[in-house]
Amino acid sequence: MSTIAENTLAQASWLSRRAKHHARVDGLTEARRLRAAAGKAHPVEDFLFTYYPFRMGALRRWSPGWGVQLYAESAPEGEGWWQLGATGLCVSEKERDVTALKLAQFIRNLCVAVAGRPAHHGCFGLHEWAMVYRSAEARRHASWSLRLSPAATDAVVESMPVRCTHFDAFRFFTADARPLNRLQPDLDSRILNEQPGCIHVTMDLYKWAMKLRQLIPSELAADAFDLAMEARRVDMRASPYDFSALDFKPICIETAEGRAEYEVEQRRLAALAAPIRAQLISSCDRILAG
Repeated sequence: MSTIAENTLAQASWLSRRAKHHARVDGLTEARRLRAAAGKAHPVEDFLFTYYPFRMGALRRWSPGWGVQLYAESAPEGEGWWQLGATGLCVSEKERDVTALKLAQFIRNLCVAVAGRPAHHGCFGLHEWAMVYRSAEARRHASWSLRLSPAATDAVVESMPVRCTHFDAFRFFTADARPLNRLQPDLDSRILNEQPGCIHVTMDLYKWAMKLRQLIPSELAADAFDLAMEARRVDMRASPYDFSALDFKPICIETAEGRAEYEVEQRRLAALAAPIRAQLISSCDRILAG
């Protein structure tokens, strides 16, 4: 038996879960830690550690989530998270403050909206191309060359409809690329625009999980991180950059074959994201229910 009472984990059970979580996160972050120690950077994989404002230690720290009690002789780690419940230690009520409740409500609303919307698979990762459109010299990864010439890169953007639905991707479009997009997404329209086929929406599950990290099972945050890294790799394989030296085989969206390959990957990632999104919704429901 893993519990000694309803919603209470026996000490052996939660110690095992915590150890597995620590080992998993250590494995997921090892390459980044080794690079950091050597003063090296990775243009693809460092994104999850630099763009998203969460330390590796925050991902590693374990919580069973809101409403679960731990039979324990002392607080497992991070004493500020815990209070004494009826049958053991549990996440402190102060972690579930007004700010956390508002955040949980927003995340739930967004995830429910995304889950209930049909997926779009016709963007072909063109957002990364729009970020260098007519401004290749100002590209974000300036030390990495483009696969095509600047003129050919611009021609790819002009040859297909630009259909980005994600504000945090759209806001990095060049000034000349913005009018080409069918939508003009902003923060206020996030819930209206975001859809499950979007690779950035899949990556953002990590962001939303980490914003509630003390109130949701930490294993869910690790699942979201793992998937976000996979999505990031696909995202940059379909970009205009040449990362072949890093063993990232390009998805050549400028060709029909490449667009078909991108759509297969997009559908695969969306299918993997769906259960994580559903679990995040359930976690928000528990937080909001009190």
